[in-house]
Amino acid sequence: MDIPNLVKDGVEMASDSGSGKLGDYRYNLVPANKRVTIRLADSDPYQEEIASLVDEETLLTFIAARTIEEERTDAPMPVRFFTGRRMSGIVGYVPRGLEPAVIEALTRIEDRSNNRIPASIVKKGGQLRVVLLMGDTR
Repeated sequence: MDIPNLVKDGVEMASDSGSGKLGDYRYNLVPANKRVTIRLADSDPYQEEIASLVDEETLLTFIAARTIEEERTDAPMPVRFFTGRRMSGIVGYVPRGLEPAVIEALTRIEDRSNNRIPASIVKKGGQLRVVLLMGDTR
C-alpha cells in the first residue's frame, strides 16, 4: 500500500510515516539481505538536527532500551545518533510495527565491538530522511 504524498504550501512532500517491511526479515528477525533498510518516521520536526549531521562520515544510531512502562504503553522508540564526539538530539522514530526488528538487531549485535546500527541520511520529497541500514546487522 502506497502512502500518498502530502502537500505543504503548494509543494508535494513525501509522507513522514517511515517505511520498512517485516517481510524483509527471516527467522529470528534477521534481515534477509544487505539491502534491508528502515526509514525513520516523524523526522520532519528534527530537520535542523539532521541537517547538522549530513557531513558526518559515519553515522551510528543510539536507540535506548524501552522501560517496562514504555513497553506497556507501546511508546514510540526515538532514535539519536552517536557521532563519536557527541550524542545528537532525536532524529526520528522507529516506524510502528518495526520495533521488534530493531530490538532484535540491537540484541544480535550487542556482543560486537561496534554495537550500533549504521544509518545514512537521504533527501526524499524535499526533506532529509534517516535510513537505518538494517542489512548491516546480519
